[in-house]
Amino acid sequence: MRSPKPSLRLKMGQHSLRARPAGNPAPSTSRAHIVSLQRSKLTARRARASNSLTEACFSYIAAASDFIAVLAAAATANAAYTLGNLGLLPDVESVVGVGFVVGAFVVLSSFQRGEYSLKNYSTLSGQFARIFPLWNLAFLGALAFGFATKTTGEYSRAATAVFYLSGVLAIAGTRVLIAAMVSSLRVRGILPLRRLFVVGFEHQSRQFMSRYDLGQSGMEIVSAFALRNGDRTLSDDLALAAAAARILRPDVIFLAIPWSDADVIESCVDAFARTPSEIHLSPDNILDRYQAARIANLGEFSSLSLTRSPLSALQRAEKRALDIVIAAIALIVLAPFLAVVALLIKLDGPGPALFRQTRYGFNQQPFSILKFRTMRVLENDRAVRAATRNDPRVTKIGALLRRFSIDELPQIANVLAGDMSLVGPRPHALSHDQQFERKIARYARRHNVKPGITGWAQVRGYRGEILSDETLAGRIDHDLYYIDNWSLWLDVKILALTIFSARSRANAY
Repeated sequence: MRSPKPSLRLKMGQHSLRARPAGNPAPSTSRAHIVSLQRSKLTARRARASNSLTEACFSYIAAASDFIAVLAAAATANAAYTLGNLGLLPDVESVVGVGFVVGAFVVLSSFQRGEYSLKNYSTLSGQFARIFPLWNLAFLGALAFGFATKTTGEYSRAATAVFYLSGVLAIAGTRVLIAAMVSSLRVRGILPLRRLFVVGFEHQSRQFMSRYDLGQSGMEIVSAFALRNGDRTLSDDLALAAAAARILRPDVIFLAIPWSDADVIESCVDAFARTPSEIHLSPDNILDRYQAARIANLGEFSSLSLTRSPLSALQRAEKRALDIVIAAIALIVLAPFLAVVALLIKLDGPGPALFRQTRYGFNQQPFSILKFRTMRVLENDRAVRAATRNDPRVTKIGALLRRFSIDELPQIANVLAGDMSLVGPRPHALSHDQQFERKIARYARRHNVKPGITGWAQVRGYRGEILSDETLAGRIDHDLYYIDNWSLWLDVKILALTIFSARSRANAY
């Protein structure tokens, strides 16, 4: 990488520092910057103290909100059951006891996992996904406590079930409300932002600052320092940058340096290790491709995990249980409707009501997918042509079925058979699979999970005919996001969006 010119200057935040040429005394501009920084020392110290106090106060407020939400959910569940079934006023003492135990488990678990950090409330999205596993753990812990103390018999199973549902919704709603308040206070300048000091090369620094909206993450850049690559110049630059960091006292020192420059990174860490700030390394270009990358501990060593492995045995069991329960209920409820659809297809023209086509499933294993026949042709070879808008091959009843995705409903049988899941990447015809895999190498990862009747890409508008490489890339990105971020809650969310969101029916033809 080419070293930045000695006159490089990054202008942002409250301060802007530039590295001085090697071998020359510090120019007056550098001394002026240091004087300016020293004048800001008191302000920086106050800002850091304010941030620490705000973080501590916020943690206790968030914990108290969770505890109150649990107590309110317990009272609601008990009152609803007692009044609805017995016509009696609820026992306040028992409600307080149950709510206190479960609330204590929730709060203690959240503190242990660092859930009450202000940064976890930077966005509205993801709050339910964060609380759902924690709530399950706390609820099971409370049940175990009740079993050990022989008090579980005092509470109704129906009231317990209502409490389970109302409790998780109450905590999730409370956290969303707090996150909205945090966002509003930051916009108004009432809530302090985390102070960020960027140190690195010109290209990486500018790339980082242009790519990310730091305000949305609760951060602001208070200063930036440009480095030059060279043994002598780097040492001098880091000494000046470390002096600036000790004066500014930022919350985070951000190293905008390529990961391949291991020696430079190590020198930076050594220079800033004595400052009371977190040290973070900027995302490298590899993270643009592998967005789910994370540090993984493998025995005695650590590695950068680029992709998420297929679901664990427990996760597969959870997903399979959800598939079986919902698919079985759906098949029973929809059986009369499916019979009527099959009859209409037979009356519309010659040919079978159901159509089988070979697709690739989990681990690229072929299986026969079931669909209601919507075309006059029954293509199932390596020359399958995808449906297009106003396709003459589509029958009259077929156009209606495709418009509302009714033709996919027979795949409920595929789900019960274990070839598919309710939610997952949509399987393509074999010829399309091979064509897409040649275009985009990441495409093959879609087979790390079972294909689905619906998926994250479909509810986000990526369904129907693939007209461009950009459309294909968008669909693959959404499918891989689903694989790397799978949770039961995400499956439930996608199923709900499939039914109620108009966006999921876009481009259906």
